[in-house]
Amino acid sequence: MASPTATSHASLPRVVGVFGAVMMGLGSIIGTGVFVTLGIAAGLAGSGVIIALALAALLAAANGLCSAQLAASHPVSGGTYEYGYRYLNAPLGFTAGWMFLCAKSASAATAALGFAAYLLPLLEIGGLPYHRWVGLAAVVVLTVIVLAGARRSNSVNIVVVFTTLATLLFFIAICLPRVIDNSGDVWNLFSPVHRDDQPPRGSGILEATALMFVAYTGYGRIATLGEEVREPRKTIPKAIIIALLVTMSLYVAVAWSAIAAEPGFASGVGAKGAALERVAVETGGKSAGMVLAIGAVTAMLGVLLNLILGLSRVALAMGRRRDLPAVFGRLDASGQTPSSAVLLVALIIGGLVMIGDVKTTWSFSAFTVLVYYAITNLAALRLPREERLYPKWIAVAGLAGCGFLAFWVEPKIWAVGLGVIAVGLIWHALMHRRGVDSRGD
Repeated sequence: MASPTATSHASLPRVVGVFGAVMMGLGSIIGTGVFVTLGIAAGLAGSGVIIALALAALLAAANGLCSAQLAASHPVSGGTYEYGYRYLNAPLGFTAGWMFLCAKSASAATAALGFAAYLLPLLEIGGLPYHRWVGLAAVVVLTVIVLAGARRSNSVNIVVVFTTLATLLFFIAICLPRVIDNSGDVWNLFSPVHRDDQPPRGSGILEATALMFVAYTGYGRIATLGEEVREPRKTIPKAIIIALLVTMSLYVAVAWSAIAAEPGFASGVGAKGAALERVAVETGGKSAGMVLAIGAVTAMLGVLLNLILGLSRVALAMGRRRDLPAVFGRLDASGQTPSSAVLLVALIIGGLVMIGDVKTTWSFSAFTVLVYYAITNLAALRLPREERLYPKWIAVAGLAGCGFLAFWVEPKIWAVGLGVIAVGLIWHALMHRRGVDSRGD
């Protein structure tokens, strides 16, 4: 029996060009990964985090190209959720959408808590309850912005992206003198980390690679907005590739600068807290640390804005297909915004923010995102020859890399992730059977 599809629905207006799509991708990518996760990864891999960044970038490039050709071939909101249904089967399509909602809701909650963690010290306020409520307030404010429509969201996003880029360039600049003096030491990638709680070097690099892969995956927001970009077959691949190249260059430059300027960064000191801010204070003083904190605050807001936007489009697609209640598959009266889907996403993120466990949410995001992109690569392997933009081996490499790295996060995380997949598939089967029974009546 054919998979259920939405046979008729209002389409979102195509208002986003290449520049706006690149900015959307950069706004989704550059944020939590560079300001928070880079320090966690350095705690796992030491200065070998540069190797982890390179491996994650290669995997992201393979997945980005597969996402680009899928989005160009099938330019609708929903990303791999839609590709899974079109090129694979209903359970895999549903699993992709389910994993995206789980993974990126966790990432969004991490961004909201990261925003609070950087903002409150600037205001000289502390305490976990405050972090939770400030993070929740950020979710509410940005939900209102997204409800105003994609065009207005893009305008806010562009301001955030340029502020974040300027902050990171400032960080590189203040580290430059020490980078020039100490760059030779960065090549000592396998120097031991003098901490008893560190994993073996090889496994640390692989886990760091899995975590840093998530820090690249914001380019998927471009694909999930496929219904809203002009000339999607040209715009989507170009925007993804540009966003990925800019991000890879920036991540490597920032990591190299941090390691060369402050050896403690590669020895696990940055594994907790505001890692880059600590390096900035050590290198340029308190005022430099304040500039870094302000940039981190805007970056987290940018990530949160784009995640709410992208997640709502996946919820829209799932509502249209009745994998979620039909109310989430409708646009508002203006025909511009899926208001019910946006509100659903905001509620999920807000609930995760109130839990407040940043480390667990990011690791869970890593596992579920890797599963999501494994399905992306599977779908890309099923593209007809005439619709294929890139060689088939790219999808094979992406699939192998995602499947391998997914199980290098903590065992308890991937065990929970497999359980979440099972729960989702049971839900999908029950909803599908209910639909069949209703039609039979």
